[in-house]
Amino acid sequence: MTLVEYYQYVVIPILGISVILVFIRFLKGPSLADRVISLDMLILMAIGIVVIYSIIYDQSTFLDIAMLFALIAFLGTVAFAYYLEERRKRNE
Repeated sequence: MTLVEYYQYVVIPILGISVILVFIRFLKGPSLADRVISLDMLILMAIGIVVIYSIIYDQSTFLDIAMLFALIAFLGTVAFAYYLEERRKRNE
């Protein structure tokens, strides 16, 4: 089994199943923090899928899309942390 076949037949289905499970957590999450973390995980898995497709089809331009996803995920996490800190300060 070549590396590309391994990606196609093993890694991508595992990522697909994990996307479904994390999306369920995103919908059911009891708190806002659970939903933000699951959204972060969804973006991380999207980055993984894009990188694997970039390797399979030998297209380095897909990596630019993965970097944009990573930047959006980072900025979203920072904004959420800032929101939680401000909310904590108002409640004191």
